[in-house]
Amino acid sequence: MGVNPSAVRVEIGELVLDGFRVDPERVSAAFERELTRLVRLHGVPLATKGPLAVDALSGLPPLPAGLSARRLGQELARAVHEGLSGYGEVTR
Repeated sequence: MGVNPSAVRVEIGELVLDGFRVDPERVSAAFERELTRLVRLHGVPLATKGPLAVDALSGLPPLPAGLSARRLGQELARAVHEGLSGYGEVTR
């Protein structure tokens, strides 16, 4: 079972989706639903020792341009959660 923080706040200053023709609001809603699900299921491993501030997550995998807004939001949430789980490149 994962560690469940009392609060998780994800703030994205800018997300540029070149080559995608999707509704940003639908991408955002799918992202939020999937990230919430992943945090509830697996927690936030990097935050097990207390509050964590991450300045940037990079190294997102390339995604096919034909993804639906829902699928794109889900894939982005999975990539962010992987970063918060200690996989990928993280700047603190």
